[in-house]
Amino acid sequence: MTAAPPALELRGIVKRFGALEVLRGISLAAAEGEVIALLGASGSGKSTLLRCINCLEIPDAGEVIVAGEAIVFRPARGGRVPADRRQVDRIRASLGFVFQSFNLWSHMTVLENVIEAPVHVQKRPRAEAIAEAEALLAKVGIAEKRHHYPAHLSGGQQQRAAIARALAMHPRVLLFDEPTSALDPELVGEVLRVIRGLAAEGRTMLLVTHEMGFARDVASRLVFLDQGRIECEGPPAALFAEPPSERFRAFVARHREEERLRGAG
Repeated sequence: MTAAPPALELRGIVKRFGALEVLRGISLAAAEGEVIALLGASGSGKSTLLRCINCLEIPDAGEVIVAGEAIVFRPARGGRVPADRRQVDRIRASLGFVFQSFNLWSHMTVLENVIEAPVHVQKRPRAEAIAEAEALLAKVGIAEKRHHYPAHLSGGQQQRAAIARALAMHPRVLLFDEPTSALDPELVGEVLRVIRGLAAEGRTMLLVTHEMGFARDVASRLVFLDQGRIECEGPPAALFAEPPSERFRAFVARHREEERLRGAG
């Protein structure tokens, strides 16, 4: 019996911005139900890697393969572009992306934000989309805010609405780009609780985060990026107990000190 392909596989991803090579040959695979936490200092390429996965940035080299299907690129002036925009749109619909800055449509209510793509992209019946959206908003704990506009919500509520919007597309993989970095400290916990619940459901997730304790408790694998390369990876308990590289050891020590100072503040 043939084994199922990984939910997501990256092979040799390279991304340059002018002379700056941000990603230098990243290869990574996420099995169904795996939660991978991407760690690294600012500028290490974590967010760029997520954006290459769903073609918000086009990798200059390498392959992005979702559920066994590779995104096809063709050469173009100054780099390359997707060969078939319809393929990209279809694959992108299976990749839920939660941004650090929420990216909700300000002129729509929370409910309208959640049903927009299911109705207009997936062409699902409006009544069905509304029923599921209301269930998802209850799941993330903001059912009572469904008729509010984003400006009337706290940052934590907006991020939970963004998670519900991503889930409404029935994604194969969820991509989180530092989902708590724009939040006040007292609001971080409510978003992390939702993500923790999704992990417990067996969702496949790639999570860029600076929350060390959360990554240790929730991720099935840590991947530490440094200067556009994977410096080390492995089970969280093993990596935190015995950091396999000096750079990862320094990174962990710095963040533990920051967490200690926040706790003392």
